[in-house]
Amino acid sequence: MADHYVPENLPTRIQHYIDGKFVDSVNGATFDVLNPVSNTNYATAAAGQKEDIELAVAAATRAFNDGPWPRMKPRERSRILNKIADAVEAQEARLAELESFDSGLPITQARGQAMRAAENFRFFADLIVAQFDDAMKVPGSQINYVNRKPIGVAGLITPWNTPFMLESWKLAPSLASGCTVVLKPAEFTPLSASLWAGIFEEAGLPQGVFNLVNGLGEEAGDALVKHPDVPLISFTGETTTGQTIFRNAATNLKGLSMELGGKSPCVVFADADFDAAIDSALFGVFSLNGERCTAGSRILVERPIYDEFCEKYAARAKNIVVGDPHDPKTEVGALVHPEHYNKVMSFVDIGKSEGRLLAGGGRPEGLDHGNYVAPTVFADVKPEARIFQEEIFGPVVAITPFDTDEEALELANGVKYGLAAYIWTQNLTRAHNFAQNVEAGMVWLNSHNVRDLRTPFGGVKASGLGHEGGFRSIDFYTDQQAVHITLGAVHTPKFGASASN
Repeated sequence: MADHYVPENLPTRIQHYIDGKFVDSVNGATFDVLNPVSNTNYATAAAGQKEDIELAVAAATRAFNDGPWPRMKPRERSRILNKIADAVEAQEARLAELESFDSGLPITQARGQAMRAAENFRFFADLIVAQFDDAMKVPGSQINYVNRKPIGVAGLITPWNTPFMLESWKLAPSLASGCTVVLKPAEFTPLSASLWAGIFEEAGLPQGVFNLVNGLGEEAGDALVKHPDVPLISFTGETTTGQTIFRNAATNLKGLSMELGGKSPCVVFADADFDAAIDSALFGVFSLNGERCTAGSRILVERPIYDEFCEKYAARAKNIVVGDPHDPKTEVGALVHPEHYNKVMSFVDIGKSEGRLLAGGGRPEGLDHGNYVAPTVFADVKPEARIFQEEIFGPVVAITPFDTDEEALELANGVKYGLAAYIWTQNLTRAHNFAQNVEAGMVWLNSHNVRDLRTPFGGVKASGLGHEGGFRSIDFYTDQQAVHITLGAVHTPKFGASASN
């Protein structure tokens, strides 16, 4: 393959960041980091072990117990969060370049991620200043108020799809709340995470508040989840890992927020705006290389428009530009890692016996190396098919027909996941009834995935536990203590006060 683009000044060693210093693993362990276009190793990263997590947690605990961060006024923390946002925006081009190189995300889609990450910090900077808590008066007898305080050290475990932006989803509210943190980024994509240290230092975040330990989930992630001094774990990733974290967090009764896998339906009724539905259903599964938890990877189409929909959808899918992530014309880049590529390709093979292949089905022509998958469309997929039931997390979609509203709802709800749902219809009554009965944490009506930071983000069933976003994020990272004080005379039953015989 021709030489592909490599950013300048790439690090060859990626280290942990503990208590304000870049450090290697205590035992010197490392792992290789691959570039998904060539699958060659471009850097080695420190592989965190239990002892590295212990050092990071100790630093975060000291910063929480003895440092200024949890005790600062909201406005003071807010100023630093805004400086963080400024620093992120100033690095936007560099960030996009590193993210695209490390994850295989098309450069045009990586560009928005830095601005989104900055917006997360600005949003929570505003929110903690505007935040107020309840005070209740019981006339003449009591006043009760809520005293909110940060819980402690938060363990943040993040995925490899849009890594920098998804790290900001957890870093912004946890820091805004006054917690200190230990971040364990995904091992496939450690490159952009190491930029946080410099950004935070420049913004004036006190030492020890932010700590970063790279490494494998079963080593560094496992040690973080089991650490007795980490009362909170926020995790985004696949459902099976989430189940393991749930089990391991039980011993210490930790607070958990988990955004897990998805197999979200995109339901297109015959009265839908046909062209808008096609655009959205294509974008919903082929943007971000199909590596998105909220992908509308099951398209359910009403029978009268089914054949036309399949034909037009497949024609567009065949036309999608697959290529070098750095090329601005590229719409689908390289999947993140050979392990993941092999998983997605195995589902493509399974799909060939479970549906009618309309587009893709293998490696795109002319791209003989790297983790490239042609956008793949299967039609006539039965609800019991594996490609209908299981999360593929790549540019692969299953299309299934339905005849009635009831059948559409049954198909939509007929999987173990419940993260998002997309519904296309001009019928207002149907839209709202369907939205309220679909088993999904988030629903978009006649819209692709547009996220308002104030709204709850999370899923039901196997797609997650709890919600983040807006005040719900602040709720997760803080304890809400109810304080009661008497104003008037106290009328307490007088146990043991009667004269004894």
